[in-house]
Amino acid sequence: MAQAIDRGERQWKPVDPMRHHREKGWDYRGRAIYHFTLPVEERYPLFGALEGESAETAFVRLNAFGRRVCQMLSGLAQFYKGKGYALKVLAQMVMPDHVHLVIQVLEPLPQSIGAVVRGFKSGCTKVYKEEYYYSGENAAEVHGNAAEVHRDSRTNAAEVHGNAAEVRRDSRTNAAEVHGNAAKVHRDSRTNAAEVHGNAAEVHGNVPVHFARIFAGRGSIWQQDKAYYHERILHAPGQLRRMIDYVKDNPRRLWLKTHNPDLFKLHRQTGAAGLSFTSMGNHFLLNWPDGQTVEMSRSATNEQIQEQLRSSLAGAHNGAVTYTAAISKGEQIIARSLREQGYPLVVLLNDGFPKEGSPHERYYKPGGVYFEACSKGLLLLLEPTEQSFLDASIQKAVEEALRRKAEERHYSYTPIPVTSQRYRFMALNEMAKRLSQSDSHSGTGGQ
Repeated sequence: MAQAIDRGERQWKPVDPMRHHREKGWDYRGRAIYHFTLPVEERYPLFGALEGESAETAFVRLNAFGRRVCQMLSGLAQFYKGKGYALKVLAQMVMPDHVHLVIQVLEPLPQSIGAVVRGFKSGCTKVYKEEYYYSGENAAEVHGNAAEVHRDSRTNAAEVHGNAAEVRRDSRTNAAEVHGNAAKVHRDSRTNAAEVHGNAAEVHGNVPVHFARIFAGRGSIWQQDKAYYHERILHAPGQLRRMIDYVKDNPRRLWLKTHNPDLFKLHRQTGAAGLSFTSMGNHFLLNWPDGQTVEMSRSATNEQIQEQLRSSLAGAHNGAVTYTAAISKGEQIIARSLREQGYPLVVLLNDGFPKEGSPHERYYKPGGVYFEACSKGLLLLLEPTEQSFLDASIQKAVEEALRRKAEERHYSYTPIPVTSQRYRFMALNEMAKRLSQSDSHSGTGGQ
């Protein structure tokens, strides 16, 4: 799954896998390095399954179709070489429900790199349709056989590819027309067997709907997305190493997420200190008896940052949970140091999570360094609701902070609108202070 590359502890927003990420003014035919992520429709595990006894031994056991997709990725550069495209695949990973690809454009392309990605996606869909969709080798045998058969004493109906095939019978014979193929249904008082795509599937009660039906409604194996794919372009030194490491590390990360579901569950309306938040992580941190806040001015000197860092490390060593918005440079440095030394953090975010009800909400996970801390139970991410930003006591606290700063710097106090970014960042710091107070550690967890 796509997610934010580690850029330290700066105020962070997640990568939305459905968002259009085309960069204005960017030459998509020129030399560049890209990281593409291609999710399967409904994030169905079409390519295989995660296996392994631990995060370190985790791997994806690809099925027949998954192996074909892997081969197509490996041969991508050679295939397009004959079309005048100079490409190099730097890293690839076929996960159960998505594909990662890091690819380098070596020379200017005849068309944009998007044509290559769309061509690969179309090729995979074509292979699925021609070799697996009808045979059922993959479609009907991913996570078990998935044919829904409804029956009573008189009727059997097999729903295949979203269409109901009426089964007419007499005392001896039943014929079900499924995609032009006759599927014979034989039954007695105890047994019903449905032949789906040429494979006999024993049906015991209700079973999941197989991917063939999903495909019939879409005509593509890939997630419906106006942007066609999610991209990340290499811009900064060191970013390539992180891209490649992220791709290779996907099975381990999926294992951690799968085996620690409570730590990666997105909660709405988490209550703490009289405020409400959207949250993810270890909610027990809200009930920790000791807390400390890290808040530093953007104009703080290196000496001031180091002094605050020593104080924060001492507090964490003595058992305090650290609350921070990690906005300023000093806050980011301190948060990073605390995280690297394995101390727990509660990080307040401004607009940090997918919107409720959005199609990608279900698959969200924190990015970069936050993922590791979350998997170890050392992190809680909190995004205040709009109600919390507009809380009268928070507005009052922000106003008082602004007045103090005005007095310290000998200028007139000027109110700021609650809709401004400055207000929201100051409000995050005020919320962090309130949460860090020992008598406010009464969070309602993930309610």
